[in-house]
Amino acid sequence: MSPLPGEANEAEGVLNPASGRTPDGTPHLLPRLVSAGNVSRVGLAEVVLTDGVPTGVERRGVVLAPDAGWERGKNNAGVEDPRVTWIPALGLHVMSYVAYGPLGPKPALAVSDDLTNWRRLGPVQFGYQPDLDTDLNLFPNKDVVHFPEPVPGPDGEPAYAMLHRPMWDLGWFRPGEGVHLPAGLADERPGIWISYVPVAEVERDITALTRPRDHRLVALSAYPWESLKIGAGPAPIRVDEGWLLIHHGVSGTIEDPFAQNQQVSYAAGAMILDPADPALVLARSAEPLMAPETAEERSGTVPNVVFPTAIEEFDGVRHVFYGMADAHIGVARLERVG
Repeated sequence: MSPLPGEANEAEGVLNPASGRTPDGTPHLLPRLVSAGNVSRVGLAEVVLTDGVPTGVERRGVVLAPDAGWERGKNNAGVEDPRVTWIPALGLHVMSYVAYGPLGPKPALAVSDDLTNWRRLGPVQFGYQPDLDTDLNLFPNKDVVHFPEPVPGPDGEPAYAMLHRPMWDLGWFRPGEGVHLPAGLADERPGIWISYVPVAEVERDITALTRPRDHRLVALSAYPWESLKIGAGPAPIRVDEGWLLIHHGVSGTIEDPFAQNQQVSYAAGAMILDPADPALVLARSAEPLMAPETAEERSGTVPNVVFPTAIEEFDGVRHVFYGMADAHIGVARLERVG
């Protein structure tokens, strides 16, 4: 998928899509559409299949725009980088997205049963955890994605879990403030965390999903290809070995984390998380599964980016949809070898 000439909502790119299926089973993407001034909306686009292979899209309009006050600042606005997880036990698609509001990027949630009509649950409000000696709500946070079914919580009881990626440097917002790390964390590079909400609370009130607690670190950068930071990609997939998590890793140099012109490379890798305790990493890729190679991946709004955000299965083959240099959307086959 590439920006449609003359379409104002796509003037600065189409990228980083979520995905899902409408009640009749038709696969769709929910791409981030970027208009002039870096204002993002979430669109809906039906996936066109040719012999079981995704080859294009048919646009179905915009399903979420920065209409809420907390999704807009005086000089910015946006609902960005959606991730959608179908949770059968709830009968709902759960969308996490980045609300680019007055205090920068903050995670938020919305739900739908048809991919077209979305109900905002509101911003994510992380529960205070004394042993961290900080408030996670102070920090920008991205790459929120939910597990598709309940997992064991820290107390052993079933819980809905979300992965997320807090960023500890507050200097971008308050000059001179710098990095504030939680207690027990010595590495300031953004990594993948997990938080939980007990199933019983969500069954009583779906908005409980916005109030996660029991925050734990899952993984930090470990290899050169992800030396700057890592973040979760599509919703984890259950495989024989555990939970398969496709993630992105960033290498290079970042001077301003919110600037579009960066000397970085985004690549895709994978982890296996323990099904008995998804905060534990059982295995991870020492080398990227996919790195920028094609012209569309190497040249764009942010050059050298492959950014996986969605997985769909067609005729028994899984396909990963990903952002290409913050300008286009590509697709790759996810194959198991060995």
